[in-house]
This record gives sequence, structure tokens and C-alpha cells, in this order.
Amino acid sequence: MKCAARPFALSLYTLRYLALLIAFTVSLAGISSPAQDASSHAPARPPIVGVAHIGLKTDDMAAARQFYTGLLGYQEPFSLNKSDGSLMLTYFKVNDRQYIEVFPELKDSKEDRLSHISFETTDAEQLRAYLASKGVKVPDKLGPRQDGNLGFDVTDPDGHDVEFMQYVPGSLHEKQFGKYLPESRISQHMIHVGITVKDRDAADHFYRDILGFKQTWYGGMTDTRTDWVDMRVPEGTDWLEYMLNVHDPDPRVLGIMHHFALGTPSVDASYKILLKRGLKTTEAPKVGRDGKWQLNLYDPNLTRVELMEPAPVQKPCCSAIEK
Repeated sequence: MKCAARPFALSLYTLRYLALLIAFTVSLAGISSPAQDASSHAPARPPIVGVAHIGLKTDDMAAARQFYTGLLGYQEPFSLNKSDGSLMLTYFKVNDRQYIEVFPELKDSKEDRLSHISFETTDAEQLRAYLASKGVKVPDKLGPRQDGNLGFDVTDPDGHDVEFMQYVPGSLHEKQFGKYLPESRISQHMIHVGITVKDRDAADHFYRDILGFKQTWYGGMTDTRTDWVDMRVPEGTDWLEYMLNVHDPDPRVLGIMHHFALGTPSVDASYKILLKRGLKTTEAPKVGRDGKWQLNLYDPNLTRVELMEPAPVQKPCCSAIEK
């Protein structure tokens, strides 16, 4: 009997050992490495839904007002002043969520007219934390902004100031929702902004890989080169346009490259309205390399304002337009 019992005793011991081994293995499986733990707690990117505004510099605010209000038909719902009471910037309202900001701080005729570009997000704090987790230099925290919204600025690989903002109830913008939207507006939607890009790979890493922008079209002055790349915001229809192959531009060329586009259902109809309002130009509407009707205008400080129809009327060069 004793000899017959030994295999049972051994089996019981083995079963207990195996049970302990399995329990230990399961406990190890529940312990993540520091890298895994950090990854699991990394903040997700919140939506980036569109272009919020473009910031431009001027040395003649009266001339800027004549162009943006008198010609393009946009109203100024509010302005911001410096601590000494002098004007810091004014806003020309395209729609409830899009503005043209103009700063009276252009000091040198050779200075870049572009102050910054801005995109709207649904959660500025989460986006700040997300970008920090990706190694992008961001503010340590969100501070109060004079307009009452939440937002922060980063520097892209080409040195451009890029702002991300979230509209907040009670802000200057939110208080004017539904107001200052006259029929005189030549366009009701800013569809893209353009900036110079020296290193496309670096720009792609920032805008595509980190921020989630998606390439929708590329083209050039000829079919064998790429001068422009359209990068659509991840949760919207607006886009950022890379302006490539720009070397040592003078202020006029830089104003052409650092531009913004206003969507219109008919460039020809908009052109006729602008002529009646006193537009002086040697340019006429034309079909661009992307197959869309467009018209180039220039503000008093040489920044290009592109009127553009949303859909191509002929086949675009170089690549198809992705939807």
C-alpha cells in the first residue's frame, strides 16, 4: 500500500508545484515593463478639425482695413490692445470659427509678413499633452489667453509659429457666434493656408506622422517636379499647403508663398464683384495646375489671397486629388 501510494504523493506534489508555477507566470504577465506602461498611458491625439486663422503683419492698418473690409467684405468684431492701450491686433471674421488676424507690427520691408498659422482642436490641453509625449516642445501648461480661448504655440521644423486653439464658452469669439457675418463677404470659408517648407521629410514627420495630416494632392510647375503638397487636417476638409523649392525669397515671393485661400462657388462671379468694388489687378481668373479655377489677390503688404473653387473643372496635373 505504501509503495502504491508514492506515485499519488508525487503527483500531488507535482500538481502543487505546477499550480504555483502557473500562478507566478500569470502574475508576471500582469506586470508591464516601464515602456509598455508609459505607452498604455500616453494621451491620444484629440481631433484637429480645421484652419482657425492666419496671422499677418502690416505697416499700414488703414490700408489693411480697406482691403479686408472694403474689398473682401469682412467685418471686425473685436480687437485686442497692448497694456499701453495701443492696438495689438485686429480680427477680420470669415465665419464663426475662422479669422484673419492682422498685427500692426511690420517694421522692415524685408520682414516676413506671416506671423503664424492656427488650427482648431476640440481639446487644447489633451493636444498639448499628446505633443509633449511625442517629443515636441510645448508649454508646461496652458495659460490664460487675452481672447478667452485655450491654446498654445509650437514651432514646426521650418521655424513657423503654429498655434492650436480651442474655442471656449465666454471667449470673445464665442460671444460673437452668429454675428458679423454680412452678405458682403467674398467667401465664407478659408480652405487652406500655405507655408514654405525646406525639408519635406521633416515636415511630413511633424504634420503627417505626429499630427495626423493626410496628403491629398501634389503637383508642380511641370509634370516632373513637385512644388506643392496639400496636407488635409485629420478631422476636417481644410488643408495646409507645403510650398517647396523656395530659395532665398524676396518679400514679394515670400508673400506669394505664405498665403491663404478662400473658397468660393464661382471665381468668375467673385471676380466681377471685386471689380465693382474697385479691384485693381492685372491678373484674371485661371485654372490652376490642380484643375481648379482660381484668382490671386494681394493685400497691401504683398500677402497673396487666393480665391479658389472647391472642385476641379479639369484633370489635375501630377496626381489625383484624394477625397
